[in-house]
Amino acid sequence: MKSVLFSRFFILLPWILIVIIMLDVDTRRPAPPLTPRPYFSPYAVGRGGARLPFRRGGPDIGPRRGWEKRNESRPQPRPRPEPPLPTIYAITPTYSRPVQKAELTRLANTFRQVAQLHWILVEDAAARSELVSRFLARAGLPSTHLHVPTPRRYKRPGLPRATEQRNAGLAWLRQRHQHQRAESGVLFFADDDNTYSLELFQEMRTTRKVSVWPVGLVGGRRYERPLVENGKVVGWYTGWRADRPFAIDMAGFAVSLQVILSNPKAVFKRRGSQPGMQESDFLKQITTVEELEPKASNCTKVLVWHTRTEKVNLANEPKYRLDTVRIEV
Repeated sequence: MKSVLFSRFFILLPWILIVIIMLDVDTRRPAPPLTPRPYFSPYAVGRGGARLPFRRGGPDIGPRRGWEKRNESRPQPRPRPEPPLPTIYAITPTYSRPVQKAELTRLANTFRQVAQLHWILVEDAAARSELVSRFLARAGLPSTHLHVPTPRRYKRPGLPRATEQRNAGLAWLRQRHQHQRAESGVLFFADDDNTYSLELFQEMRTTRKVSVWPVGLVGGRRYERPLVENGKVVGWYTGWRADRPFAIDMAGFAVSLQVILSNPKAVFKRRGSQPGMQESDFLKQITTVEELEPKASNCTKVLVWHTRTEKVNLANEPKYRLDTVRIEV
């Protein structure tokens, strides 16, 4: 009987040991967490089954979506408003002649493409002409139409021109801003026989006091310009009277509106001013050469040209009108 028991015991003993070992190994494994953790694959499936690298913290993560939803109700910070664009005031003297409307049309086509520009058109006349009034009404530009005649004694050859008209434009600006806080703005003198690049208006709009740049086809040369060293004007490249305090053309500078208002007596002079010296006589009242601000890549780019219109040949125009229709030219 004992031999039978011992034989059965030795037959079951290996199986008992195997069961004990398996139970011991299983009890050593870490218990699974009570809350199952999400499984994050290092790859995300893209379109067409392509496996794309997984980016931690990206918009596709579940917890991230929930975080965004919880923050949707929070007010977003408002972007800071951009400062208003400085207004460019263009003072243009003009007078009656066969090419007047043609030149004003060219100038208006340029000004239409400039943001925040106000055109001050000043006629050399005792009253506003119908031609200019109709032209401005159709131009679609913010504008002011002024008129002031040049005294007959100043219409002799060799004397400065458009002095009264430029001063009338300056007076209008000062009167407009005398009772209100002056807005940021820039003034320049835009003669109607010049041609302007749109880039020039971008350059002058940042004028702090007085800015300068080259002018093409003037002074008997292809261009005239301020000479610049280390960001400062040190001289002038000009074909006529380089000894002038400011050897620059009327189309070669712009002035901050604040400077115009801070110097109410700064005007273009008739008495004591020589031909070609009006720019210097005016700028001496408001700035110095050391304070000038070079524009147009340190005065190495021409962005305005003094393209005087050729005198029109009307030799075939009859002395008496033959056409039955009167056409404005």
